[in-house]
Amino acid sequence: MSFQDIIFYFFSAVLVASATGVITARNPVHSALLLVLAFFTSAGLWLLLEAEFLAITLVLVYVGAVMVLFLFVVMMLDINLDRLREGFWKWAPFGALLALLMSAEMAMVLMGEQFAADELPAPPSRAADYSNTKELGRLIYTEYVYAFELAAVILLVAMVAAIALTLRRRTGNKAMDVAKQVAVKREDRIRMVTMPSEKKE
Repeated sequence: MSFQDIIFYFFSAVLVASATGVITARNPVHSALLLVLAFFTSAGLWLLLEAEFLAITLVLVYVGAVMVLFLFVVMMLDINLDRLREGFWKWAPFGALLALLMSAEMAMVLMGEQFAADELPAPPSRAADYSNTKELGRLIYTEYVYAFELAAVILLVAMVAAIALTLRRRTGNKAMDVAKQVAVKREDRIRMVTMPSEKKE
């Protein structure tokens, strides 16, 4: 077993343990921190696959932005943990069945003919000026451009829907009328006053 295999199994074990802790932790803050650890170990696995750009993107975007937002939201909201645990045992059999189904699918993939080779193929030889970031950009904007644009449209629709859901009228909250703000004129807000100048004696 090589050193790279040891690093792979170490990162995989940490990733599985942290992902299990995300769904089993009783405290939402602990779940968010374990998810940060899962993202870091996933970035380590990406580095082993020589996908440096994806690893850095995973750390910067998810850990640096998304998870910080999750932590702020979780810590600022007054979450009733007892109410969240009310339906746990009700849906536990369905969750166990789904977990068994996913485990069976992964086992079928790993035991398939494509993984039955005794020796793995050698990694392709690359030029000295090879850049996986440039190659990834070329693939995204040539072969997978329609899927990339479709994902962007779906994210835009989800963002607009989230804004529309959070801007619904609530009792006791102040709401702004955007149309009135856009239609405002300078004469309605500013009043020019002429005052005589005074000279100091």
